[in-house]
Amino acid sequence: MAKGEPQRREQAWTPLPNRTESNTKMKLTRNGKIILSTVMMVIVAITIGLIVYFVAFGSTPFYYHISFKVNNIDYNSKFEKPYSQEYMDLNKKVVSLVNFYESKLTHQHLKNKIIFLFLFYSQLKGKVIVHAVLKFKSCYKNNAAKFWDRIETILRQKLEGKTGSLCVDPSTFKFSDIEMPVAENLLNTCCGQRTITPSGNKIAGGTDAEEGEWPWQASLQQDKVHRCGATLISNSWLVTAAHCFVRAKDPKQWNVSFGLLLSDPQMQRSVKDIIIHENYHYPEHNNDIAVVHLSSPILYTSNIRRACLPEATYIFPSNSDVVVTGWGTLKSDGTSPNILQKGLVKIIDNKTCNNKEVYDGVVTPGMLCAGFLEGQVDACQGDSGGPLVSADSKGIWFLAGIVSWGDECALPNKPGVYTRVTFYRDWITSKTGL
Repeated sequence: MAKGEPQRREQAWTPLPNRTESNTKMKLTRNGKIILSTVMMVIVAITIGLIVYFVAFGSTPFYYHISFKVNNIDYNSKFEKPYSQEYMDLNKKVVSLVNFYESKLTHQHLKNKIIFLFLFYSQLKGKVIVHAVLKFKSCYKNNAAKFWDRIETILRQKLEGKTGSLCVDPSTFKFSDIEMPVAENLLNTCCGQRTITPSGNKIAGGTDAEEGEWPWQASLQQDKVHRCGATLISNSWLVTAAHCFVRAKDPKQWNVSFGLLLSDPQMQRSVKDIIIHENYHYPEHNNDIAVVHLSSPILYTSNIRRACLPEATYIFPSNSDVVVTGWGTLKSDGTSPNILQKGLVKIIDNKTCNNKEVYDGVVTPGMLCAGFLEGQVDACQGDSGGPLVSADSKGIWFLAGIVSWGDECALPNKPGVYTRVTFYRDWITSKTGL
C-alpha cells in the first residue's frame, strides 16, 4: 500500500520478471504488494460460536467435544452457513442451553477465565445433531479426571432438565476429549472471523498488518519466491488470479505459505493442482480467476483461517469500505515488504469506473473497481491474486474481489480493478465443491 509517486510506467507487469507493452497501457494484475465441511470427519456444517469469560491460572487448556440429537428440528442446509439467519437462530437456542453461567463451576473466578464454545451441525435421519467444541482453562489443572467429571455432570443435568424450545434426546448425549491440534482446527473452522480486532477504526494509507488480522491471506511462491497473493477458502483450496500462472502452470513449481511474514511462515504446503478459468486468455483481463488445490489440508489455527465466500446474489454496495492485503511493492517498481500490508479502500461502481477519464469502458461485469479516484491507496506489483474483503454488519468477512489489474499503482483516476467473486461464484463451486 503506497502512495502514488511522481514517476509512472506505462508497461504491464507480468506474473514473472519480464514485461510486455500493453495496448491499453494498463498494468496486469499486480503480482506484488498492496499500496493496502459423527465430529471431525462429518462436518456438514461450519463452526461459529460464543466467547464467554471464566478465570485462568495459566493451566493447560482442556478440550472437549459434545454432541446430542434435537428431535423437533429438521435439518436445513442453511445450518452449514454460519452467517445465515437460520444458523444464528439455532445457535442462540443451543448457546442458551449449553452454557456455564449458572453452574457452580463458574460461581467463582468468573472475571478472567475463558471458555470457548463453538457450534456446528450434522444430521441423522433428517434431524439435527448438535456438536459443540469447548475449550476450558481450568483451576483443576492437576486433576483432569475431576474436571472431566464436573463438566460431564453439568452438561447431562442441563440436557435432562429444562431445554426450552429444544426437544433434546438425552440418550444421544456423547462426551469426549479432543487433542489440542484437532480441537483448535475445529474452533477456528468458522469463516470470515478473526481472533484479533486491530486498534483503530480506519486505515490511513497502506500499513503493516497485525498477526492474525487477515488469517486467510496466503503467499503463492514459484521456486520459493513470492509471486502472487491468494485467499484461503477451505482447508485445501485457495482462490487467486489466473494471470499468475501465465508462464508457470506446473503445480510442482509452486508452494504456498501462510503467516504474517514472508521470511518466517507459520505453515507451508506444496500444490497438488492449479485450475485456471477455461475462458481466460492472456493478456486479456476477463475471467482472471484460478483455484489452487493444496497437496494436503491445513489445520486451522487462530492465525490461519478461511474467508467466507459470498453467494452469487450477494451485493457489495458502492462506496462501502473494503480492505486489500498483500506483500506487493510499496510503489510501482518499488521494493517489496516482508510484513503483510493492508489498505482500506472504497468500492467504486462500474459506471464511474468506465468513465472516459478512468478506464473508458473496459471494465466488464465480472470486474469490480476499488480504491480512490484521487489515488494514494492501491494494490501494486506482487499483490495479484490476493484478497479484497468486506465485513458485514456482524463483522464476518467476505471475499469481494481478487486483485487483477490496474494502470500503474495508486494513480489518480486509476483505481484497482478486481475479479468480482460473486460473478464467478458458480464457477468456484463447479471446481471445488464449495
